[in-house]
Amino acid sequence: MSRLIEYADATPEVRAVFDAIMTARGVADVNNFWKALAVHPPTLRRTWESLREVMAPGALDPLTKELLYLAVSASNGCDYCIASHRKAAEAKGMTAEMFGELLAVVGMANETNRLANALRVPVDPAFED
Repeated sequence: MSRLIEYADATPEVRAVFDAIMTARGVADVNNFWKALAVHPPTLRRTWESLREVMAPGALDPLTKELLYLAVSASNGCDYCIASHRKAAEAKGMTAEMFGELLAVVGMANETNRLANALRVPVDPAFED
């Protein structure tokens, strides 16, 4: 199990990142992922900055970004990320039906990806750039 750095025990550098996270998310405490990353302040800071940039509004709407994050997390088998991004997706409007379809697509993509790789299927010329 990872060591978790609580706010009271954090260095000023870690507290600054924790403060930024709490302000951005409107929460009273950071979740365990950030507390675990705080054992290495540069990784904590870099990860927060990157996540904030990637998940910011852009060409993809916030729900789509959460659904993508959830799909990749399911494919990678990250229980923590599945739980946290499922909650985030639900907060942004994901329904139970959407979650079911998302899992069906993830499962189908993983199955067909493995079949195509195992069979070493050549890419059709029509799919090439």
